[in-house]
Amino acid sequence: MQSKYLLIVLLLACLTSCQDDVLNTVARDAFAEDLVYSDPEQLERLVFTAYNSTESWGVNKSEWWGRRFNLEAGSFEAKFNFRDLDLFRYRAGWNPNNVGILNGKWETYWDYVRMINEFLDRVDDSEAMAIAPDRVNVLKAEMKFLRANLYAKLIKFYGGVPIMERALGLNDDFNLARNSYEECVDFIVRELDEAAAVLPESRPDAEFGRATSVAALAVKSRTLLYAASPLHDPANEPSGWMIDYTKPTKWQDAADAAKAVIDLMGDRELIATPDARAYQNHFLRPNADIIFARPYGPEFFDFGTDPNSLWDKTQSPNGYDGWALSSPTHNYAQEYRMADGRTTGEGGYDPSHPHENREMRYYANLLFNGAEFRGRNVEYFLSESPETYPHGLDSPEGLGNTAHSSKTGYNIRKFQDESVEVNGGISGGRPFILYRLAEIYLNYAEAQYHLGNEDEARRYLNRVAARALVPEITASGPALLEAIKRERRVELAFEMHNFFDERRWMEADRLGFDIQGLRWTKKADGTLSHEVYTVVTRPFHPREYFLPIPREEIEKAPSMVQNPGY
Repeated sequence: MQSKYLLIVLLLACLTSCQDDVLNTVARDAFAEDLVYSDPEQLERLVFTAYNSTESWGVNKSEWWGRRFNLEAGSFEAKFNFRDLDLFRYRAGWNPNNVGILNGKWETYWDYVRMINEFLDRVDDSEAMAIAPDRVNVLKAEMKFLRANLYAKLIKFYGGVPIMERALGLNDDFNLARNSYEECVDFIVRELDEAAAVLPESRPDAEFGRATSVAALAVKSRTLLYAASPLHDPANEPSGWMIDYTKPTKWQDAADAAKAVIDLMGDRELIATPDARAYQNHFLRPNADIIFARPYGPEFFDFGTDPNSLWDKTQSPNGYDGWALSSPTHNYAQEYRMADGRTTGEGGYDPSHPHENREMRYYANLLFNGAEFRGRNVEYFLSESPETYPHGLDSPEGLGNTAHSSKTGYNIRKFQDESVEVNGGISGGRPFILYRLAEIYLNYAEAQYHLGNEDEARRYLNRVAARALVPEITASGPALLEAIKRERRVELAFEMHNFFDERRWMEADRLGFDIQGLRWTKKADGTLSHEVYTVVTRPFHPREYFLPIPREEIEKAPSMVQNPGY
């Protein structure tokens, strides 16, 4: 996205976040709107505002904490670290009045749907369309892409939702009913196909972050993969028209959607990363493997003008003056393979030296006791003899705000740029990745596995694993499916996938579980030891495969059926 518009986008997003809830009608200045719709340049700025509907480093911009971490802290990958606060409300339990840090998702997404619908209602008959039809039709396709992407997110959280293709007016019926999940998927696919037919296949560097036809097809790929998954199989519980997907061609449709992206991207190897540092740096700059991302840089931070909403501050250990908000779980760290390709349960793993001889991504994605980071080794240990051996700099008795010391013995390294300062350091053009080629390969591998084409599934699974220097995966049968899941957990780490992946796979033991951590001690003789301990227990209730529709929406629109269990 062109940098000269980014601050305008940001300011308009702040205005959007202050709108009333989705079912209210907002009075507007007709002259100002007419001016916007008469000028293609002004219209483009309005489209840029809608790009704020895509996700970013913060899970919830309306809350201070929520601007600084994302869904990783509520997934199998990690927990929210500061004082063990239950910000995702797992221990208290979700209800229609309160889903913790996820409060407001419904309202925020619908605010953007309404804004996009208003645009689509007016653009065809606008003076701007008459002046520059080719340009404005691309803007229209961008808006359809963004609306489809919003619906793809809504149905991941809520199941089927009302399909609204135009903005509601004062004389419309506000007692909205939900469409079925299957109808929503069909709507998303249709919208994306229409957008892809108009959008350019690629963009110049100056337009990094704007939609392309490939991005539209990537959203389609993810949507159809999710729809084909066990969570939406009518044979599984919970079940119902607002959740189920019944198409017998579902896995073939998912495979075809992924393959369409693969073919457009050249059906090639992923960009090589010969070591952990190269792999880490791969996520810090735009590159040809990224399909769609939000760009950040010196002119545009994640929230307002606050550079400390980026991960260098929010995820670094306390000893580096970081806030360490999302602590990876030891359970999740065990998903990473050994350097020889074996899993931690297949031999070669030494529990007394948990960080030795692990695969490359372990060192690129995670910080752990002894990891070299920003010029020194990370130190989580407490000392038995602090007068002889001081407590670790990143421990509860270390530097910085020690309330932020890691409760699990891990922090996130991925997405951190060690070439900039922790406090306010800004990388030029650092992307928040939303869709990339490795995901598409894994989408395709999973779909091909379910179609019974294991050779094809292994081929694309190994494209991802090989880039990370993992030896060839030769598994078959159920073990191959487990290898695909493991590869998604590791390759797509901290990119907002795992929260939904474990749900769509219905992996209940990775949704509710004892969160484990490593507690490190420096003994009186100077040697280090550790113990595995339970940090906190995270419960899971089957209703929590989906968020509840907010109670106020049900009260306002009684036709809006609530999700099962709420």
